[in-house]
Formats: sequence, structure tokens, C-alpha cells
Amino acid sequence: MTEALLDIKHWGNNLGVRLPAAVAREANFHADQRVRVSVEAGRVIISPVADALLTLDQRLVRFDPTRHGGEAMVSTPLGAERW
Repeated sequence: MTEALLDIKHWGNNLGVRLPAAVAREANFHADQRVRVSVEAGRVIISPVADALLTLDQRLVRFDPTRHGGEAMVSTPLGAERW
């Protein structure tokens, strides 16, 4: 079991703790990984969240043109393209 004694610091209006590399390695955590933080009986629990692989249909249902910038393809040719 890897253990570390850490200080809680201000991070904007929030509080944060940096995980030492040895702790992150033993927990199989990596940068940009999604985790769930919960409190149970006064203890903070950090659990990995499994990224579900989405089908194309599921991804298309989530697509919001106003949020994602609208149509990605130009509808009129810009050069020597043939449509």
C-alpha cells in the first residue's frame, strides 16, 4: 500500500490535492482520466469512471450543432473541387 501525507491547497474557489506519482500509479490513474469523487462515512473516495464506448448512432444523438459549431463542410466549392 502506497501512502502519502499531503496538504490541501486553494485552487481558485475550490480546494485541491495533488496525487503523488506513486499513489496515482498504484491506483492506475492517469492524466485527464475521469473519476468520481464521493464521501462515505467521512472519507473521501476517488474512483475511476469507465469510459463507455459509444456507437456512431449514440454519438450522433449527442451532437448539438449550436454547441459544436454547426456544419463542418462548406456547401459551395472553394476551388477546383467537383461535387
